Amino acid sequence: MNMNVFLSLLVSLLLSGTHLAAQDEGDRLIGVWEPSNGKARVKIDKIGSKYFGRIVWLKEPNDPDTGEPKTDKNNPDPTLRDAPLRGYRMLKDFVYDGDDEWSGGTIYDPENGNTYDCVITMTDENTLDIRGYIGISAFGRTDVWKRLQIPKRKKK
Repeated sequence: MNMNVFLSLLVSLLLSGTHLAAQDEGDRLIGVWEPSNGKARVKIDKIGSKYFGRIVWLKEPNDPDTGEPKTDKNNPDPTLRDAPLRGYRMLKDFVYDGDDEWSGGTIYDPENGNTYDCVITMTDENTLDIRGYIGISAFGRTDVWKRLQIPKRKKK
């Protein structure tokens, strides 16, 4: 093997290791989080190279008028208004940028049916600043989400 091929392989291995380390660092976002209003819990997972969050718990799971499970009644698409809120993917397409920030995604607000561009910043391992905005980040709102610590099950 000549020296140029060897150096090319070495550089490739080093760069792929750096890329994998950044991906693993981004996985700190994975978990169950509670928005500041306490009305829901959102589980963030990684699908492929992007992060998504779906509603896994609702403080009031049933519609008070019907007694049935809450649906996405405010969705601008009438065909989706019967979709259950529990299980609904409200965070979509986030990519880890480094420096404790995930961007490129959107957040859906089921209370008004609007979807916003969004940036997620981890301020510590158990706290997220979720900034939804239209156009530029300066025109938006930030909500603080807290990580839920899931109790470990006792072995039987």
